[in-house]
This record gives sequence, structure tokens and C-alpha cells, in this order.
Amino acid sequence: MKNIYLLGCTGSIGKQSLDVIRNLEDVKVKSISFAHQRDEAMKIIDEFKPEFVSCLLESDALYLKNIYPNITFSFGKKSLIEAACYNESDNNGYLLNALVGMIGLEPTIEAIKIKRNILLANKETLVVGGEIIKELVKEYGVKLLPIDSEHSAIMQCLEGFNKAEVSEIIITASGGAFRDYKRSELEDVNIDDAINHPNWSMGKKISVDSSTMLNKGLEVIEAHYLFDMPYNKIKTIIHRESIIHSMVKYNDGSVIAQLGKTDMRIPIQYAITYPNKLDFKLNESIDFDLISTLSFEKMDFLRFPLLKLAYEVGELGGILPTVYNSSNEACVNLFIEGKIKFLEIESIIFEYVYAYKNKNIDKISLDDILRIDNEVKESIYKRYL
Repeated sequence: MKNIYLLGCTGSIGKQSLDVIRNLEDVKVKSISFAHQRDEAMKIIDEFKPEFVSCLLESDALYLKNIYPNITFSFGKKSLIEAACYNESDNNGYLLNALVGMIGLEPTIEAIKIKRNILLANKETLVVGGEIIKELVKEYGVKLLPIDSEHSAIMQCLEGFNKAEVSEIIITASGGAFRDYKRSELEDVNIDDAINHPNWSMGKKISVDSSTMLNKGLEVIEAHYLFDMPYNKIKTIIHRESIIHSMVKYNDGSVIAQLGKTDMRIPIQYAITYPNKLDFKLNESIDFDLISTLSFEKMDFLRFPLLKLAYEVGELGGILPTVYNSSNEACVNLFIEGKIKFLEIESIIFEYVYAYKNKNIDKISLDDILRIDNEVKESIYKRYL
């Protein structure tokens, strides 16, 4: 029996994770967390019968406790850590972190400290806390398996090979909802335009990140920590079809690619069942008779400057990845609420990253990360709300 402690059960990745778990034998959901979708959470509770539930709001925790007296409920930020670490002595426990934003960092850290293996969809955890997470994973001897389609692909392309023989990692990108727009055409786009992704069905935040290509920037930094690769060996390329999820080029010139349908449940299942590749019952496999073209385009850093900035903050390290991520989280929220324009996302992130360059810290702590995150977001919200 493999036990799953699922953070973010009502989000896009959370729901798809439950789709997978529903079709796997010997997998049990022990704890869940949710933020606002109480009715959806109740359906999940009824079906999967978790023992612990983390709620964002105290009112939800009190309401649900009356309905489910045999389940333990908690609320607020601390309850995410409680959900991640519930049943501390469980030797078959896996934290599946499907949260959006760096709120996923602290639960991941605390779960590692109880020697819980991590299935990670929460990019921000490694972007802002990669150095800390890397050290903890080594110290406590846990597995850290990616759920992102790109990083799952890279992991599979590296299996059985010597990392020293890798020439470069190639992360593919669809280009997002605005890939065919000129910059002059981006002035008046709105959230409805941004979430109209050509290939994937995703939540609002990641859809906006995809349209600015900042999402790919987060993935570059994440790949650096996951695979211990220098940034000059991590490349990005536009691949419109999203069939090749990423590639690894080796020193002899050979390239290993991982292909599959645009279905996040495939990498989710692989992470849960790793290292086994079990039958996937939720979708038909890819049909090459129906594929006429696999196209590739050189990444245009002038068109997508936030991706280029990711390499810069990744190389500089310290608090700058936190500034990059935190300013983006604030800007995306403001864009979704209609408080700023799409192109302002870029300008604000650049402004804050450059403002913090001369304040950088070589060796950062969790307290540094949390302080900078709060400082950056508070400053941006104060200006625009």
C-alpha cells in the first residue's frame, strides 16, 4: 500500500492526480488540503475518505467537522504542514505537492524532515528554495520525483545513462496562448485570452505563466536543481505540438526524447508508480499515424524576455529567484483581477529583480526567502491595489 498526502486537491493537478489514484490499486489518500472549493472538497472526502483535511478558512474547517466527525480538520497555513506530515511514522508515505505558488515550500521542507518522499508539481518550491531542498533530500535520503511533463520527460531520458555524458538538456515549450502575437498586439489582451492555451488544459496562474514564458523560466531553474545541471547545459526550444515533452542530448551527438499525449495524468501516474510503467487507463496512447509534423523553432528571447531573465537570476542565485518568483505571483494575481495590463507583468518583474541585485545574499535561509517574498508582494500590492 502506498499512501498519498495530497496538497491542493481541488486544483488542476490535484484533480488529475485523483483521476490517476482512482485507477490504481494499493494507493490510499491519507490527507488532503484545499483552499476555497468546499463543495468540491466534500465530493473528494466522500469518495477517498482521507483521515486529515487542511482547510484555508477556519469557517470551512468548523463546518466540515460537524459533517465528518471522524476526520481531523485544521485550517490556515500551518495546516498545510500538518497535512504534509500527517501520520509521521508512515514508511510508505508520499507527499504529492500540487499547490500553486511558493506556499508549497514549507510543507515540502517539513515533509522531507520526516523522511517522506516527495512527488513535486509545485515548481516554486525548487525555484526559491532549491539549495535548501537539495541539501535536505541528501541529508534525509528521500526521493524527489517531478510531476511536470517536462521534468518527468528529462528524468526518463536520463535513466540508465551517465550524467557526465550529457551535452545538454532541451526543454520544449508550446509558446503559450500568445505565441503568434507580435508584442504590439499584447497591449490589450486579458485573462480570458491568456487561459486559452492551444494544447494544455491548465489553471489560470500557470496559463498566464505559459503565455509570458515565465513558466519555462521556472522550469529551467527547477531543472538545474533536479538534475544538477549547469545553466549553460539547459536549453529551451519552441515545439508547437507539445508531443515531445523534453529531450536530452549526449556527448556523442545522440538525442533521447520522451513523447506522449498532452495529458498531465501520464507523468503523474509515472511519479506515483515509479519506477514502474503501469497500464494507463485514462486515455488512448499516442497514434503516430495521425501525426504529420513535429516542428521546432529557436527560442526568441526578445519576444520572451522573462525566460532570458530566468537564466540570469538562476546564475546569480541567492534571493533573486525568490524576487523573480514572488513578483510574478503578485503580478499574475493583479492581471487576473484586471488591475494591471499583460505587458506590465514583465516590466514590474524586471524592475524588482534589478532593484534587488545589489541586495543579494550568497547563502540564503528559509527566513530570508519568506522575508523577501513578503516584502516584494507587499510592495507590489501596495502600489496597485
